[in-house]
Amino acid sequence: MQKIDTFFFDLDGTLVDSVPDLATALNQMLRHYQLPTYDEQVIRLWVGNGARVLVERGLSGGAEIDRHHMQPEIDAALEKFLFYYRTLKTKSTELYDGVFDTLHALKNRGYTLVLITNKPSEFIEPILSAFSLSALFSLTIGGDSLPEKKPSALPLLYTCEKLHISPAQCVMVGDSKNDILAAKAANIKSIGLTYGYNYGESIATYQPNWVLDNFSDILKLH
Repeated sequence: MQKIDTFFFDLDGTLVDSVPDLATALNQMLRHYQLPTYDEQVIRLWVGNGARVLVERGLSGGAEIDRHHMQPEIDAALEKFLFYYRTLKTKSTELYDGVFDTLHALKNRGYTLVLITNKPSEFIEPILSAFSLSALFSLTIGGDSLPEKKPSALPLLYTCEKLHISPAQCVMVGDSKNDILAAKAANIKSIGLTYGYNYGESIATYQPNWVLDNFSDILKLH
C-alpha cells in the first residue's frame, strides 16, 4: 500500500446497506403494475448493476433478465421505481460498521477519497449527507455520469485523468465483481469486501489484491 494515495470507494454494499430501501421501492413499483413482489433477501442478489438492471430483474422475476419487455415499458417502470425510491429518503439505509471512523481516519492521514458507484448520481449526495460523509470525497461518479459504468474501466480511468493521478496510486474498494473487474481493466489494485452484494458469489473468486471481512481492516494494510 506504500504507493497508494487515493482510494476509490463503491457505495451500495460497501459503505451503506441500501437494500431495504431499494427492495421497498422495487416492490412498490411491481405492485403498481400488479406484478409479484419479492423478499428483501431475493432482491439483495439483484443489486449492483444500477437501477435499470434492478428494475429489469424485478420485471423478469429473477437475476436472468427476460428480454420480452420493450424499452418504453422498462423506461416507464424505471421512472416509477425512481419515484418511489426518492420518497424513501434513505429511510432504512444504514452505514456499515466502521465506515464512518475509517473514512475519517483515511482522510486525516492525507488520502484522497473518491466515490465511484453504479447508482444514479442524483441519489449519491442525499446518502452521503444523511451520514455526514459529503465533505470527505473529492469527487463522486454515478452510474449515469459517464457513457459506461463498472465493470467498465472508464469511470476509474476518467477519475485518474480528472485528478491527474496514475492508476498505480489508486486502489478500488468494493463488494462486487463489478468493482474488481473494473479495477483489473484499469490496472488498479483492488480490495474486495466480503459482506456486501455479489450475487451470492465469494468476492475472492475475482481475485482482488486484498480480501477483507471488515471495512476498518483497510487501516491495517501496509
